[in-house]
Amino acid sequence: MRAIRDGLELDAEQREFVELAREFARREIRPRAREVDDADHESPLDLWSRAAKLGLTSFMLPAEHGGGGVSSLVTQVLVTEELCHGDIGIGNLLTSNGFFAGPVEALGTPEQRERWLAPLCTEDPPLTALAVTEPGVGSDAASLTTRAVRDGSGYVLTGQKTWISNAPYARWIVVFATVDPALGSRGVTAFVVERDTPGLRIGRALPKMGQRAIVSAEVFLDGVRVEADQRLGEEGQGFYGLMRTFDASRILIAAACTGLSRAALDAAVDYAKQREQFGKPIIQHQAVAFRLADMAARTDASHLLAMRAARLYDQGDPATEEASIAKLTASENAMWCTWAALQTHGGWGYSREFLLEKWMRDAKLEEIEEGTSDIQRLIISRSLAR
Repeated sequence: MRAIRDGLELDAEQREFVELAREFARREIRPRAREVDDADHESPLDLWSRAAKLGLTSFMLPAEHGGGGVSSLVTQVLVTEELCHGDIGIGNLLTSNGFFAGPVEALGTPEQRERWLAPLCTEDPPLTALAVTEPGVGSDAASLTTRAVRDGSGYVLTGQKTWISNAPYARWIVVFATVDPALGSRGVTAFVVERDTPGLRIGRALPKMGQRAIVSAEVFLDGVRVEADQRLGEEGQGFYGLMRTFDASRILIAAACTGLSRAALDAAVDYAKQREQFGKPIIQHQAVAFRLADMAARTDASHLLAMRAARLYDQGDPATEEASIAKLTASENAMWCTWAALQTHGGWGYSREFLLEKWMRDAKLEEIEEGTSDIQRLIISRSLAR
């Protein structure tokens, strides 16, 4: 395994979590990657349970609620990278409760944080979900059509969400809706919806190209009533909470992509050392050696950009542009590195005997979710124009 040197000196807590994630990825995650991919519509809940007992599903959650208390996004980047070096789909599943927790932490009252975060920090935590995307609304979250209408002491939610990760398993879902479409982003409001609430229906599992460890589905809200204490923050504050969550999640996606790129590079180097063509290992052929060098350079760039954005985020500095740069670069590098690894393996790379074709399918999602590559370019270009 090739280590990435970034000059960062890890403290004891960081080393503990990183080593724990690395060993779990090696021992538990990688051996299950093909099986989970073939299962298609089934999350590996046994792996979820084992990871939870080790604290790997809650290390990022507040210590006052029983979590690992790792608020540092730098540390979260390092742990995510190790888990996703084992398998990006499974790694993203194991850290998925962090996405639900983001808006709860950013907007919730102390009572709400205890109510919904403490259960996630037990040895038997539920899965949760975040519902933003709609059939006609992807990255433009200010244009949500799901409505939240005042009704006495609470609200009634009506609308449809799609591609919601963990929806078939989630006990709680943070639903983003608008109290007034005319207000745009200033109308977006977040609510925590219980799974068994009347009017909430989970649709069929959606067939996916890759990252099948996380099962996605549509969510239908037909007159779902929630009380005022299920609203996170004030009316119209949901967009702020969502954008803050996106800054962190895009940085963590960059970390996940770095783990995948590292896996592809490791596989390509190992194969190139063993495979002979024209009387010598193919790693000695210039074309292959240069491709491996490009993979190493792209993998390092992905890691370093994720770490830069994470440091800014941890300091409380604006990091939206840097998060977009990290996600854009790392996701496209992961796509390229998985292609390059498959190319290095030649015809064998096309076989399902190796994980390369799976990794290439997995990589594609990261160019799409949490804002496509084009959206990231738009965010960056707007920053440049200011």
